[in-house]
Amino acid sequence: MQKGKRNGLFERFANAATTFTGSSIAFISALLIVIVWGISGPIFKYSETWQLVINTGTTIITFLMVFLIQKAQNKDGKAIQLKLNELIAAIDGASNRMVNIEDLTEQELDNLHNFYATLAKLAKKDGDILRSHSIDAAQDIHQKKATLYKKYRQKK
Repeated sequence: MQKGKRNGLFERFANAATTFTGSSIAFISALLIVIVWGISGPIFKYSETWQLVINTGTTIITFLMVFLIQKAQNKDGKAIQLKLNELIAAIDGASNRMVNIEDLTEQELDNLHNFYATLAKLAKKDGDILRSHSIDAAQDIHQKKATLYKKYRQKK
């Protein structure tokens, strides 16, 4: 079997499994299984085998669901990042340095966070936190915007 067909088959299976397991039918089915198991307790005299059935079943399902959930989250995260990258690329004045920042190290992300915290402080000084500051040449742009803003306010 070709690699593309295997990936396509697994992708379709994973999407169908994710859709089903997140549905009301799956929840109701699981609930009914637990209820039937609970009701069957007296019939099996609450034996170790009776307990082992539900413990084994839930462990296997949980184990498999962890991987299914992680795959779905990875796919969703990648789609969101691509959408954000498209927005960054399409907006004039937005820094292209922000495209694919999810690949940065934790330290690099912390540095960016600190940078934006500084921008927020600059914007707060202006008295208008809604004004935009670019990552490129932020302080120069800040000064230009502050000057223009003061001139604008004086005209009013």
